[in-house]
Amino acid sequence: MKKIDDYRKLLGVTKDAELKELKSVYRSFMKDCHPDKFQDNEAEKLAAEEKSRKVIEAYHFLVSIAPETIEATLEQYNETINCEGGIEDFQYKGVTLTIDFADGNSYEYFNVPKATYVKLVNAPSPARFARRHICSTFVYRSVNKLVTV
Repeated sequence: MKKIDDYRKLLGVTKDAELKELKSVYRSFMKDCHPDKFQDNEAEKLAAEEKSRKVIEAYHFLVSIAPETIEATLEQYNETINCEGGIEDFQYKGVTLTIDFADGNSYEYFNVPKATYVKLVNAPSPARFARRHICSTFVYRSVNKLVTV
């Protein structure tokens, strides 16, 4: 959750921020710190490029986990987690668990404790364990959309 909290703090939004607010804040930031505004000063231009990169990353991340985004893709998500083939693969890095499902979709789950990951690895049916203890519990986002964008 630190990553999520850091991004919210950077953009100055709350946990309850809607897509409309995120878009407005993003546009305001980009208007103020766009690198093209600093053509005459190379140091300021580089600083603006770095800030722009961080703001863009934060915006896209927060949009991907926003309640409106989750709601819009919920039907596909439920089909994926309940697909017949189950889980193809999973990776755990820090507190982020990435699960590749048999239907080709992949999702990142955030703030997953190591103990939960260990239980997933040792579960007789990782897909059933994930459905019961991970998929509906942790904040998630689609990795597929990140690749295609």
